[in-house]
Formats: sequence, C-alpha cells, structure tokens
Amino acid sequence: MPTNSEVEMSSTEVDAHLSRHETGVLALARDDAPYAIPISYGYDADERALYLRLVSTPDSEKRGFLASTPRARVVVYEDEDDEYASVVGVGTLERVDVDELTPETIAQYGETQRPLFEIWADDKPDLDIELYRFAPQELTGRRVVVERDEA
Repeated sequence: MPTNSEVEMSSTEVDAHLSRHETGVLALARDDAPYAIPISYGYDADERALYLRLVSTPDSEKRGFLASTPRARVVVYEDEDDEYASVVGVGTLERVDVDELTPETIAQYGETQRPLFEIWADDKPDLDIELYRFAPQELTGRRVVVERDEA
C-alpha cells in the first residue's frame, strides 16, 4: 500500500519551482463569487514577484473582477511520476501602467507566453491587454512523494 510523505518547501525550493514553470492558475474572489483562470507568468526570484499579462474584452467577467481589486491566489503545480508539488501565493494584484515600465520589468513580462489571440471570438481591437505584478504577502509550497511498497 502506498504511503505519502509530505514536506513543506523551503524559500529556495519555492523560488526554483516558480522559476522553472511559466503557467498556473489565478483565482480571484469578489462578494462570495469565485473566478479562476489559467495564466502565464514571468517570475523574479529576487523580488519574489510574478508578472502577468491578462487579456480581456470590455464586458468580460475577468475585467469585472480585476476592476474590483480583489484578493488573489496564484497556484503553480506539477505532478510527475510519484511526486506532486505545488506553490500557492496569496495577496493582491497590482496593475502596472505602461508609462511606469522599466527595461527590467519589460524583461519580466518577456518571460510570459504571448496571449493566443486566435482563441478569442472578438476582434483584436476589442481585446484589452493589461500588465499586472503579483508580489504575494504569503508564499508557500508543499511537496508530496508517494512511496510504494516493493512487495
């Protein structure tokens, strides 16, 4: 019978996990209503911040949630063989004005995958691409290893 061994990740392991991945799930909440979407991100381990490019349409649910400056969670996970690992960040998103971009922050957004416009039913001029920085107040990680009996 398999047993699970669960350990909390160190800060260094959390940074390594976020640095080697580029996709996760962003969850927002407003007035007891949840909203979760897949995202692509760039990660700066020195700042412990994720950089996101979020695409929305004028009347989208996403834009409504983002406008309310909700609390946010980002989850980045992997499931390989007999090991599962996840990192969860909790905090608020900070919208970044294009006028405030520096060469360093532009490099962080360069790590994110480009949004695939082909998946949108609306015309490209109707899409709004906004830049966000997520520097979570809480950032934790866990790793679970399944140990199988050799019987």
